[in-house]
Amino acid sequence: MQFTENDFLSMEQRYRASFFNSLGGFKSLVLIGTTNTQKQTNLAVFNSLMHLGANPPLCSILVRPASVERHTYENILATNCFTVNHVNESFYKQAHQTSARYLRHQSEFKEVGLTEEYSTLSIAPYVTESPIKFACELVQVVEIELNKTLLVIGKIKEVIMQGDYVLEDGFVDIEKAGSMTVSGLDSYHKTNRLARLSYAKTDSPLKEI
Repeated sequence: MQFTENDFLSMEQRYRASFFNSLGGFKSLVLIGTTNTQKQTNLAVFNSLMHLGANPPLCSILVRPASVERHTYENILATNCFTVNHVNESFYKQAHQTSARYLRHQSEFKEVGLTEEYSTLSIAPYVTESPIKFACELVQVVEIELNKTLLVIGKIKEVIMQGDYVLEDGFVDIEKAGSMTVSGLDSYHKTNRLARLSYAKTDSPLKEI
């Protein structure tokens, strides 16, 4: 089966969105927690989290064009902070439900039955049920000129874990935490690790670690 640009152009809008959203494979599944200056909280599921660097620790999420109300994006701009919360099997359906178009005054935490949690380092709410979560300070927004999407870049200020998920070499064992992944917009998956492999070198064979 082959698809070309002519096929892309003839695809119905939602079909095309589903096709290209799932084409790239598995993606990070997280909930982004925010609040506005009136302390109205918001929670939204994202599949676009990306690691940008470790020194300083940076990550990003991709936000659709600000042509309509984008509560998450507007809250981040207003407060300069947001939280990133891993999702596991115990509440992935509630995470999915946060994608519904709730009104600004309706907190997704309350609407889907998840619990707000706060720390002294971030005014943005965490998800209590999340096994691994971290708070970010907004450092830059980059507009992608081709389609007007917005790359929101945050500096990680705090990490909270419910258990001992960090191995001796610093590796965060998200499988042990039960963190899930997503394909496309609506297909949720648990993971099954095959192996961790040694650092690749030209003069020595790979080893499982």
